[in-house]
Amino acid sequence: MSCISVDVVVVGGGQAGLGTAYHLARRGLDIVVLERGRLGETWLSQRWDSFALNTPNWMNGLPGAPYEGPDPFGFMTHSDLAASFEEYAERFGLPVRIGVTVTRVGRSDGGGRYLVVGEMSEGEQLTYETDSVVIASGILQSPRLPAVSSKIPDGVVQLHTGSYKAPDELPDGAVLVVGGGQSGAQIVEDLHGAGRTVYFSISKAPRLPRRYRGRDFMDWWLEMGLWDVETDDVDDPTVLTTTNPLVSGVGPLGHSVSYQQLARDGVQLMGRLEDVMGHEITTDDGVLEYIRNADAKSEELRDKIDRFIEEQGLAAPQPDPDPADRSLSEDEHVDYLTRLDLKEADVGTIIWCTGFTADFSWIDLPVTETSGKPAHHNGEGPVPGIYFVGFPWLSKRKSGVVLGIDEDARHISELILQSHNTH
Repeated sequence: MSCISVDVVVVGGGQAGLGTAYHLARRGLDIVVLERGRLGETWLSQRWDSFALNTPNWMNGLPGAPYEGPDPFGFMTHSDLAASFEEYAERFGLPVRIGVTVTRVGRSDGGGRYLVVGEMSEGEQLTYETDSVVIASGILQSPRLPAVSSKIPDGVVQLHTGSYKAPDELPDGAVLVVGGGQSGAQIVEDLHGAGRTVYFSISKAPRLPRRYRGRDFMDWWLEMGLWDVETDDVDDPTVLTTTNPLVSGVGPLGHSVSYQQLARDGVQLMGRLEDVMGHEITTDDGVLEYIRNADAKSEELRDKIDRFIEEQGLAAPQPDPDPADRSLSEDEHVDYLTRLDLKEADVGTIIWCTGFTADFSWIDLPVTETSGKPAHHNGEGPVPGIYFVGFPWLSKRKSGVVLGIDEDARHISELILQSHNTH
């Protein structure tokens, strides 16, 4: 088996891998980017047809290629983003090998370098020997399903978020969506908009106003410095694992999403799923608590923006009325269920919006914590020559979105160049 020698192997051809490759190539290093599918494969294969990014277009430019299109405050689709990756790799002549699934990263026989073994789509094996490996494969490898999913009766189709594509591809009947985070709420909107009867098992997830006082909340975050909050400065560790807020990029300027607005529109809310017995599912009684928790997060951000505007003496319009961002009033009735007979409700499909787990079992090195998450500091792994990029809160809040790739990729590239020059 032949072995190709390069300075750096980048695993993953999404925004993180390509952005890092750009900086490495500019520094004159011999590199290769290995991607298991197409460029942006995760965006293409694990998103539904109507999906739009939740970050405005101005946030989605890669290193050396800021967004210059006609709609900076609009929201591109996942396929548009993947197409921009293709154009980016071609524009800068990045050395990408697609259709290569990396199956092992480990020490070479000499001990000083690493072997990266990949399997090509046609079954052929490919091996690289390298000084440095950048892991840019993301954290969406393996769908996470709750144990209770095994108790769902036969005849009810079960899908995970990563497999859902469109309402008309589902069996007839009502749909139960389990998982009250960002993806769950957006899929509920997609289904309800297509006329499907939807039951939504929610949970404790924050929500934020899409726009407030004339600007997208992400634009406010940038000006207020919230995107640049450093991981090392976060006192509350729960902040680092908080579920993404309910919000959507669907529509010309996106829109706010709230549990109570979904209920007003006709979605049947349920509590957090607890058990399945025969055809009956049971949930907790926390719907109102979950709604008010989400409302509090939205109100907290609005208050921060109001204070910032006042302190900075900015000219900003008063907020436009937004029904979806209207907090649940004390006297507003929200109908919800804690029990549902799947058979009586004619539920033909359950969609599990319960997240993904990262799989780094192919890295044959001590680079993960006991939880399985990457062990690193600002992207620098515990083993010399191993680096991570593109993960949430890698160094700052913005690390997990395209906006943060340039800074993290530049930092990792400088570390690799310094290490390369000392060899």
